[in-house]
Amino acid sequence: MKLRALAPGKVNLCLFLGAPRADARHQLVTLFESVSLADELWLSTDTNCDAVVCPGIEGPNLVAQALSALRDRGWDGPEVQVEILKRIPVAAGMGGGSADAAAMLRMACELAPGRPEEIAVLAAELGADVPSQVAPGLVLGTGAGDQVEPFEPLAPHALLLVPQPVALSTAEVYREADRLGLPRDPDQLSARYEQLVSLLKRGARLPDELLINDLEPAALSLCPEAGAALGQVRAAGADQALVSGSGPTVAGLFWGSDAKDRAALAAASLAGSFPGAVCAVPVGAEYGLPRFA
Repeated sequence: MKLRALAPGKVNLCLFLGAPRADARHQLVTLFESVSLADELWLSTDTNCDAVVCPGIEGPNLVAQALSALRDRGWDGPEVQVEILKRIPVAAGMGGGSADAAAMLRMACELAPGRPEEIAVLAAELGADVPSQVAPGLVLGTGAGDQVEPFEPLAPHALLLVPQPVALSTAEVYREADRLGLPRDPDQLSARYEQLVSLLKRGARLPDELLINDLEPAALSLCPEAGAALGQVRAAGADQALVSGSGPTVAGLFWGSDAKDRAALAAASLAGSFPGAVCAVPVGAEYGLPRFA
Protein backbone atom coordinates (compact mmCIF):
# COMPACT_ATOMS: atom_id res chain seq x y z
CA MET A 1 0.00 0.00 0.00
CA LYS A 2 1.19 3.52 -0.82
CA LEU A 3 -0.12 6.78 0.52
CA ARG A 4 0.82 10.27 -0.68
CA ALA A 5 0.36 13.55 1.16
CA LEU A 6 1.38 17.12 0.50
CA ALA A 7 2.81 19.13 3.37
CA PRO A 8 2.15 22.82 2.66
CA GLY A 9 4.60 25.37 3.98
CA LYS A 10 3.36 28.34 5.97
CA VAL A 11 3.86 32.06 5.98
CA ASN A 12 3.29 34.17 9.10
CA LEU A 13 1.20 37.06 7.80
CA CYS A 14 1.79 38.68 11.17
CA LEU A 15 3.66 37.73 14.32
CA PHE A 16 3.38 39.67 17.56
CA LEU A 17 5.94 38.64 20.14
CA GLY A 18 5.47 38.47 23.90
CA ALA A 19 7.84 37.68 26.72
CA PRO A 20 9.36 34.25 27.38
CA ARG A 21 7.22 31.88 29.44
CA ALA A 22 8.26 29.49 32.19
CA ASP A 23 8.87 26.79 29.53
CA ALA A 24 11.25 29.18 27.68
CA ARG A 25 8.85 29.51 24.73
CA HIS A 26 7.58 33.01 23.94
CA GLN A 27 3.97 34.11 24.11
CA LEU A 28 2.74 34.82 20.58
CA VAL A 29 -0.17 36.10 18.59
CA THR A 30 0.44 35.03 14.99
CA LEU A 31 -1.51 34.41 11.82
CA PHE A 32 -0.38 31.35 9.88
CA GLU A 33 -1.33 30.85 6.23
CA SER A 34 -0.65 27.59 4.41
CA VAL A 35 0.73 28.04 0.90
CA SER A 36 1.11 25.95 -2.22
CA LEU A 37 4.89 25.55 -1.85
CA ALA A 38 4.79 22.08 -0.30
CA ASP A 39 6.88 19.07 0.55
CA GLU A 40 5.66 15.68 -0.64
CA LEU A 41 5.49 12.58 1.56
CA TRP A 42 5.19 9.03 0.26
CA LEU A 43 4.30 6.34 2.77
CA SER A 44 4.66 2.64 1.99
CA THR A 45 3.57 -0.29 4.15
CA ASP A 46 5.73 -2.71 2.14
CA THR A 47 8.39 -2.86 4.88
CA ASN A 48 9.17 -4.74 8.09
CA CYS A 49 10.26 -1.76 10.20
CA ASP A 50 9.52 1.94 10.54
CA ALA A 51 11.90 4.18 8.59
CA VAL A 52 12.01 7.80 7.42
CA VAL A 53 14.10 8.84 4.41
CA CYS A 54 14.73 12.47 3.47
CA PRO A 55 17.38 12.69 0.73
CA GLY A 56 19.85 15.53 1.14
CA ILE A 57 18.76 16.48 4.66
CA GLU A 58 20.90 15.57 7.65
CA GLY A 59 20.08 15.58 11.36
CA PRO A 60 16.93 14.93 13.43
CA ASN A 61 13.67 14.62 11.54
CA LEU A 62 10.28 15.61 12.96
CA VAL A 63 8.53 12.95 10.90
CA ALA A 64 10.59 10.25 12.62
CA GLN A 65 9.79 11.86 15.97
CA ALA A 66 6.08 11.94 15.10
CA LEU A 67 6.12 8.27 14.10
CA SER A 68 7.97 7.27 17.28
CA ALA A 69 5.57 9.31 19.42
CA LEU A 70 2.58 7.66 17.74
CA ARG A 71 3.99 4.22 18.58
CA ASP A 72 4.61 5.28 22.17
CA ARG A 73 0.95 6.28 22.43
CA GLY A 74 -0.22 2.89 21.20
CA TRP A 75 -0.85 3.63 17.54
CA ASP A 76 -1.26 0.21 15.94
CA GLY A 77 -0.81 1.03 12.28
CA PRO A 78 1.46 -1.16 10.13
CA GLU A 79 5.21 -0.61 9.91
CA VAL A 80 5.86 2.12 7.38
CA GLN A 81 8.61 3.67 5.32
CA VAL A 82 8.19 7.39 4.67
CA GLU A 83 10.11 9.24 1.97
CA ILE A 84 10.11 13.04 2.09
CA LEU A 85 10.67 15.08 -1.05
CA LYS A 86 11.72 18.53 0.14
CA ARG A 87 10.61 21.68 -1.65
CA ILE A 88 10.16 24.01 1.33
CA PRO A 89 13.50 25.60 2.18
CA VAL A 90 15.06 24.29 5.40
CA ALA A 91 15.50 26.54 8.48
CA ALA A 92 13.84 29.36 6.55
CA GLY A 93 10.83 30.39 8.65
CA MET A 94 8.30 28.45 6.58
CA GLY A 95 7.74 25.52 8.95
CA GLY A 96 8.81 22.77 6.56
CA GLY A 97 9.69 20.25 9.27
CA SER A 98 6.48 21.01 11.13
CA ALA A 99 4.46 20.63 7.92
CA ASP A 100 6.03 17.22 7.32
CA ALA A 101 5.22 16.08 10.87
CA ALA A 102 1.63 17.28 10.50
CA ALA A 103 1.33 15.36 7.22
CA MET A 104 2.62 12.25 8.99
CA LEU A 105 -0.12 12.62 11.60
CA ARG A 106 -2.76 12.92 8.87
CA MET A 107 -1.48 9.80 7.13
CA ALA A 108 -1.39 7.91 10.42
CA CYS A 109 -5.08 8.66 10.88
CA GLU A 110 -5.79 7.28 7.41
CA LEU A 111 -4.05 4.00 8.24
CA ALA A 112 -5.37 3.53 11.78
CA PRO A 113 -7.83 6.17 12.95
CA GLY A 114 -7.03 7.90 16.22
CA ARG A 115 -8.91 10.36 18.36
CA PRO A 116 -8.62 13.99 17.19
CA GLU A 117 -7.87 15.25 20.69
CA GLU A 118 -4.90 12.87 20.97
CA ILE A 119 -3.53 14.05 17.64
CA ALA A 120 -3.88 17.68 18.78
CA VAL A 121 -1.94 17.01 21.98
CA LEU A 122 0.78 15.12 20.12
CA ALA A 123 1.08 17.87 17.50
CA ALA A 124 1.71 20.46 20.22
CA GLU A 125 4.33 18.23 21.84
CA LEU A 126 6.20 17.91 18.55
CA GLY A 127 6.57 21.67 18.11
CA ALA A 128 4.73 24.98 18.38
CA ASP A 129 4.15 25.22 14.60
CA VAL A 130 2.82 21.68 14.11
CA PRO A 131 -0.79 22.22 15.36
CA SER A 132 -1.36 25.02 12.85
CA GLN A 133 -0.49 22.67 10.00
CA VAL A 134 -2.48 19.57 10.93
CA ALA A 135 -5.38 21.12 9.00
CA PRO A 136 -3.78 23.51 6.47
CA GLY A 137 -5.41 26.88 5.98
CA LEU A 138 -5.63 30.25 7.71
CA VAL A 139 -5.04 29.79 11.43
CA LEU A 140 -4.65 32.24 14.30
CA GLY A 141 -2.11 30.97 16.83
CA THR A 142 -1.79 32.01 20.45
CA GLY A 143 0.12 30.58 23.42
CA ALA A 144 3.46 29.67 21.86
CA GLY A 145 1.63 29.48 18.53
CA ASP A 146 0.30 26.03 19.43
CA GLN A 147 -3.22 27.09 20.45
CA VAL A 148 -4.98 27.44 17.13
CA GLU A 149 -8.23 28.85 15.76
CA PRO A 150 -9.10 28.34 12.06
CA PHE A 151 -10.58 31.20 10.02
CA GLU A 152 -12.15 31.65 6.60
CA PRO A 153 -9.92 32.65 3.64
CA LEU A 154 -8.88 36.26 3.17
CA ALA A 155 -9.48 38.41 0.10
CA PRO A 156 -7.86 37.08 -3.10
CA HIS A 157 -4.09 37.32 -2.89
CA ALA A 158 -0.87 35.57 -3.82
CA LEU A 159 2.62 35.50 -2.40
CA LEU A 160 6.11 35.93 -3.74
CA LEU A 161 8.44 33.75 -1.66
CA VAL A 162 12.14 34.60 -1.73
CA PRO A 163 14.35 32.14 0.19
CA GLN A 164 17.83 33.23 1.23
CA PRO A 165 21.06 31.25 0.71
CA VAL A 166 21.57 30.91 4.48
CA ALA A 167 19.66 29.15 7.26
CA LEU A 168 18.63 30.66 10.58
CA SER A 169 18.15 28.82 13.85
CA THR A 170 14.74 29.62 15.30
CA ALA A 171 16.16 29.57 18.84
CA GLU A 172 18.93 31.96 17.85
CA VAL A 173 16.45 34.41 16.32
CA TYR A 174 14.35 34.40 19.49
CA ARG A 175 17.46 35.02 21.60
CA GLU A 176 18.36 37.94 19.38
CA ALA A 177 14.82 39.29 19.72
CA ASP A 178 15.18 39.23 23.49
CA ARG A 179 18.58 40.92 23.25
CA LEU A 180 17.03 43.68 21.13
CA GLY A 181 14.14 44.11 23.57
CA LEU A 182 11.48 43.29 20.99
CA PRO A 183 8.82 41.46 23.09
CA ARG A 184 5.59 43.36 23.74
CA ASP A 185 3.75 43.58 27.04
CA PRO A 186 0.66 41.38 27.63
CA ASP A 187 -1.82 44.23 27.08
CA GLN A 188 -0.35 44.95 23.64
CA LEU A 189 -0.59 41.27 22.68
CA SER A 190 -4.21 41.12 23.83
CA ALA A 191 -5.05 44.24 21.83
CA ARG A 192 -3.50 42.78 18.68
CA TYR A 193 -5.41 39.53 19.18
CA GLU A 194 -8.71 41.40 19.49
CA GLN A 195 -7.95 43.44 16.37
CA LEU A 196 -7.23 40.33 14.35
CA VAL A 197 -10.32 38.45 15.50
CA SER A 198 -12.52 41.42 14.65
CA LEU A 199 -11.08 41.61 11.12
CA LEU A 200 -10.71 37.93 10.19
CA LYS A 201 -13.86 37.41 8.19
CA ARG A 202 -14.20 35.74 4.79
CA GLY A 203 -12.86 38.02 2.09
CA ALA A 204 -11.07 40.40 4.47
CA ARG A 205 -7.89 42.25 3.56
CA LEU A 206 -5.59 42.91 6.48
CA PRO A 207 -4.41 46.51 6.97
CA ASP A 208 -0.73 47.36 6.84
CA GLU A 209 -0.56 48.00 10.60
CA LEU A 210 -1.29 44.33 11.27
CA LEU A 211 1.04 42.88 8.62
CA ILE A 212 3.98 43.01 11.01
CA ASN A 213 6.52 40.42 12.13
CA ASP A 214 8.08 41.37 15.46
CA LEU A 215 10.89 38.86 14.81
CA GLU A 216 11.91 40.64 11.61
CA PRO A 217 14.49 42.99 13.21
CA ALA A 218 16.14 40.00 14.92
CA ALA A 219 16.22 38.00 11.67
CA LEU A 220 17.69 40.98 9.79
CA SER A 221 20.29 41.47 12.50
CA LEU A 222 21.47 37.90 11.94
CA CYS A 223 20.92 37.86 8.17
CA PRO A 224 21.32 41.37 6.69
CA GLU A 225 20.92 39.93 3.19
CA ALA A 226 17.22 39.51 3.89
CA GLY A 227 16.91 43.27 4.25
CA ALA A 228 18.09 43.76 0.68
CA ALA A 229 15.61 41.09 -0.44
CA LEU A 230 12.76 42.97 1.26
CA GLY A 231 13.63 46.06 -0.76
CA GLN A 232 13.76 44.14 -4.02
CA VAL A 233 10.44 42.41 -3.32
CA ARG A 234 8.78 45.78 -2.74
CA ALA A 235 10.41 47.16 -5.88
CA ALA A 236 9.04 44.17 -7.81
CA GLY A 237 5.50 45.35 -7.02
CA ALA A 238 4.48 43.63 -3.79
CA ASP A 239 1.81 45.48 -1.83
CA GLN A 240 3.53 44.43 1.41
CA ALA A 241 6.72 42.56 2.23
CA LEU A 242 7.92 40.95 5.44
CA VAL A 243 10.13 38.20 6.77
CA SER A 244 8.20 34.97 7.41
CA GLY A 245 8.41 33.62 10.96
CA SER A 246 11.97 33.43 12.23
CA GLY A 247 13.25 33.95 8.68
CA PRO A 248 15.16 34.44 6.61
CA THR A 249 12.59 33.77 3.82
CA VAL A 250 11.03 37.01 2.58
CA ALA A 251 7.36 37.03 1.57
CA GLY A 252 5.71 39.61 -0.66
CA LEU A 253 1.92 39.94 -0.65
CA PHE A 254 -0.03 40.79 -3.80
CA TRP A 255 -3.74 41.52 -3.40
CA GLY A 256 -6.50 41.46 -6.02
CA SER A 257 -7.94 39.27 -8.73
CA ASP A 258 -4.70 39.50 -10.73
CA ALA A 259 -2.48 38.78 -7.71
CA LYS A 260 -1.19 35.42 -8.92
CA ASP A 261 -0.14 36.81 -12.30
CA ARG A 262 1.61 39.77 -10.68
CA ALA A 263 3.40 37.57 -8.15
CA ALA A 264 4.52 35.19 -10.89
CA LEU A 265 5.92 38.06 -12.95
CA ALA A 266 7.74 39.38 -9.88
CA ALA A 267 9.21 35.94 -9.18
CA ALA A 268 10.48 35.74 -12.76
CA SER A 269 12.02 39.22 -12.51
CA LEU A 270 13.92 38.27 -9.34
CA ALA A 271 15.02 34.81 -10.46
CA GLY A 272 18.44 36.06 -11.51
CA SER A 273 19.20 37.46 -8.06
CA PHE A 274 17.22 34.87 -6.10
CA PRO A 275 17.09 31.51 -7.93
CA GLY A 276 14.57 30.13 -5.42
CA ALA A 277 12.02 32.92 -5.88
CA VAL A 278 8.59 31.44 -6.48
CA CYS A 279 4.94 32.43 -6.67
CA ALA A 280 2.63 30.67 -4.21
CA VAL A 281 -1.07 30.85 -3.39
CA PRO A 282 -3.00 30.18 -0.17
CA VAL A 283 -4.30 26.64 0.27
CA GLY A 284 -6.77 24.96 2.59
CA ALA A 285 -7.25 21.63 4.35
CA GLU A 286 -8.12 19.76 1.16
CA TYR A 287 -4.66 20.47 -0.23
CA GLY A 288 -2.91 18.55 2.51
CA LEU A 289 -5.17 15.50 2.70
CA PRO A 290 -3.45 12.18 1.96
CA ARG A 291 -4.35 10.16 -1.10
CA PHE A 292 -3.84 6.47 -1.78
CA ALA A 293 -1.65 5.81 -4.81
